[in-house]
Amino acid sequence: MWGMLAQIVLFDGFDPLDVIGPYEVLYSGGIPVELVSAEGARRVPSGAGLLSLDAVGALDPSRARIVVVPGALGLMPGDDGPGDSVVGLLAGTLETPLPGLLAEAIARPDVTVATVCGGAVIPALAGLIKGRPAATHHLGLAALAAMGVQAVDARVVDDGDLVSSSSVTSGLDLALHLIEREVGPRTAHRVEELFRHERRGIVWRAAAGQSTVERAA
Repeated sequence: MWGMLAQIVLFDGFDPLDVIGPYEVLYSGGIPVELVSAEGARRVPSGAGLLSLDAVGALDPSRARIVVVPGALGLMPGDDGPGDSVVGLLAGTLETPLPGLLAEAIARPDVTVATVCGGAVIPALAGLIKGRPAATHHLGLAALAAMGVQAVDARVVDDGDLVSSSSVTSGLDLALHLIEREVGPRTAHRVEELFRHERRGIVWRAAAGQSTVERAA
């Protein structure tokens, strides 16, 4: 759907698969996609020193209809060795303009904020999604709950203008779900066929105060 813009946020230590998977799926569904950062155009290093990607500009909630926040790639709790921890990388974003920009995006009724894997931790740390249902990596569900979020163990959680997904590859399912919502199920099915990827698990929704689940198409 040309005219709709998705912006995927890069930050130091991002997980490349959380970015590239949704990027390709959304683009293949006809949604223009930009890689951005909170600071503006710059080269942004991923976690574990795997690669760097170029942000073409700054995150702009007044332009984007969809804002995608990836997780981080680093040491998990209990891991030994050199390198940054996932928790540390996610927390480091609080020292950037990103929390304020996400607050602006969440406040805009025409913007959907979508998170992949540990990306939900960033708005949770900033206090932006207290009381709302959200998914994250299964190892981070307890931490997300401790931040006041209704942590849901599901592959995709749809809470209207906040859509979140669980671990790494669920970013593909998240993007397909967004295409189905914004463009239509036929386009989502076409992209599934193109990628030879069949959505897994459930899309979890909260309706009328009750938990409901819906099988992926």
